[in-house]
Amino acid sequence: MLKVLKNLKKTLGSVIAIVILLCVQAAADLALPDYTSKIVNEGIQAGGIVSSVPDIISKEDMDKILLFTENDDEILNNYTLVSSEPNKEQEKIINKYLGKDYNVENDTIYVLNDLEDEEKSNLETVMVSPILEMTIISQMPEEQRNQMLEEATKQINSMSDSIKEQAAVSSIKQIYQNSGVDTDKIQNDYILLSGFQMLGVALVSMTSAVSIMFLSSRVAARLGKTLRDKVFKKVISFSNAELNEFSTASLITRSTNDIQQIQQLIAILFRVVVYAPIIGIGGFVKVLTSTDNSMAWIIGVAIVAILFIVATLFAVAMPRFRKLQDLVDKLNEVSREILTGIPVIRAFNKEKKEEARFDDANKDLMKTNIFVNRAMSMMMPLLMFIMNSIMVLIVWVGGHNVDQGVMQVGDMMAFIQYTMQIVMAFLMISMISIMLPRAAVSARRINEVIDREPSIKDKKETKKFDPSKKGLVEFKNVSFRYPDADTEILEDINFTAEPGKTTAIIGSTGSGKSTVVNLIPRFYDVTGGELCIDGVNVKDVSQKDLRDIIGFVPQKGILFSGTIESNIKYSDDNMSDDQMIMAAEIAQATEFIEGKEKKYQDPIAQGGGNVSGGQKQRLSIARAIAKDPEIFVFDDSFSALDFKTDSKLREALATRTKNKTVIIVAQRISTILNADKIIVLEEGKMVGIGTHEELMKNNETYRQIALSQLSAEELGEKGGE
Repeated sequence: MLKVLKNLKKTLGSVIAIVILLCVQAAADLALPDYTSKIVNEGIQAGGIVSSVPDIISKEDMDKILLFTENDDEILNNYTLVSSEPNKEQEKIINKYLGKDYNVENDTIYVLNDLEDEEKSNLETVMVSPILEMTIISQMPEEQRNQMLEEATKQINSMSDSIKEQAAVSSIKQIYQNSGVDTDKIQNDYILLSGFQMLGVALVSMTSAVSIMFLSSRVAARLGKTLRDKVFKKVISFSNAELNEFSTASLITRSTNDIQQIQQLIAILFRVVVYAPIIGIGGFVKVLTSTDNSMAWIIGVAIVAILFIVATLFAVAMPRFRKLQDLVDKLNEVSREILTGIPVIRAFNKEKKEEARFDDANKDLMKTNIFVNRAMSMMMPLLMFIMNSIMVLIVWVGGHNVDQGVMQVGDMMAFIQYTMQIVMAFLMISMISIMLPRAAVSARRINEVIDREPSIKDKKETKKFDPSKKGLVEFKNVSFRYPDADTEILEDINFTAEPGKTTAIIGSTGSGKSTVVNLIPRFYDVTGGELCIDGVNVKDVSQKDLRDIIGFVPQKGILFSGTIESNIKYSDDNMSDDQMIMAAEIAQATEFIEGKEKKYQDPIAQGGGNVSGGQKQRLSIARAIAKDPEIFVFDDSFSALDFKTDSKLREALATRTKNKTVIIVAQRISTILNADKIIVLEEGKMVGIGTHEELMKNNETYRQIALSQLSAEELGEKGGE
């Protein structure tokens, strides 16, 4: 998987931007519970009063507070008794709480001085207890005050600091009201301000989330494109040996389905790898530092339960994930084979048999999919059950703590939100655990293709062809065996194909004819001996240079979707129309081309499905002729042509290839009667070489092949021409 992720280098800038935005979003999301807690605790319960130290207090209330403390000087040093002409700071505070129309009287109101945070915190510690004592005692009947003072002091001292501050804030509200302050306005202003701040933070989170999804999708798409390019380029460089090792169906699956799995994973991977840990760790830290941490154990219970479920399901489903992609390969292979062979299937009335074969592959894939989906579908309900159970547990324990005065309601609500964030982080990780195994299998399959070194590749230093031996093809003691095969397919093949002459290869089915010509353009490499072209070993020249001088027509005519023109001009898009038409005339293709509605612009379907076998072969031959190479290789390329067309084509080809090397593999004797040299193969060995007349006299294998196709009289007549 890491090898695949290395391909993200091209989008490194976007990846860095995603990570930064994820951090911003996580910070914003972690800030929201604090705002919820403040709105409940301070905005609703405390009426918008955030400090247990009053900013403004009447002289009468100050005198009452001082009765319950011995720190008179420490308190009074932080306040100023306002005169009829307050300074700017004092006037600002008075206007905020009492309005601009308030008439300041001498020595009636104290205003808090401008204090540092530490100084204000120390003042809160000093004033909280006397404010609470004043409030409690003032609410009692006068005859009970003296008796209850000592008991009230003990009760206040036993309170936690947060509860003490919350209770003091309620007393501050009464002090403000005594001073003529509009406490409803303070509450409304606080809730509105906090609400707008909360909306701002939520907007930052939303903007970050949208940007992250946009960039993640772009990064995932670019990675998919990069992987498809790499896989395709590597497949193009494969020799026939590698193409046989990886089936066509498997290569298609790896290039599409497997890469799609990786792309889907990358689209959400960053949110899990970066965002989930930040939210999980950040939420846990917030729980321990910003709220009452007496319920932190609940989070531990939730995490253990989630990890247990995820690990169990992961262990059960992982082996099936590995099997899933292999079954997709098998289904594709069966589908492709059946669709390709439909004519044969219909001809033999084997539709039911092939339907059953497809059904078997389909059922295997379905059963594995059902098992995996059932296992994974259990994950979300179980995790949601844990999440809801944890929420109920928090409300239960938190309700008791609130009732006992240990915790505030806002703190409990914030704890619920932080817990949900932590649980959701683990839910995200569990969701990725569903995709990760399958993506890991896909990544391994993609890397198998990308890391596979072609068995045929150019040397670091390549040679150039010898101009004095242009068109010369030499087989010197050549032998060949397929990879992992036990026996040689070809043994001791020795012959030379010269320019200006036609060399033909004939033999029974399976004798190695096509294998011989497949060695010339290096579709396979010889495993013994030496194959030289233009006086140089083919292994010492670049594959491009080698194939540039060869016009190869395969046994099965292959056309590409496009037009007749694009197929004939396949070797050179800038080829002149005259050269194209001449090649079509030599290949005897003009007859059917001129009959088309759009002539050379007539469309060709994928694989040449809209033309006959003979037309397909003629267009393939025209494509090779149009290239005008040094060496022509025809691998049984006349088999679909009738005798008349075959004769005309060879006659026209002879004039075009006077100075060219022509190598023809043929099954029909009539195709090679006039060849300058005929190679006879049997079971991978040369059993004869010479002209038609020579072989008829001296080679029994050739003679039997010839007589099996033509009568002795026909052979005599044609041999004498």
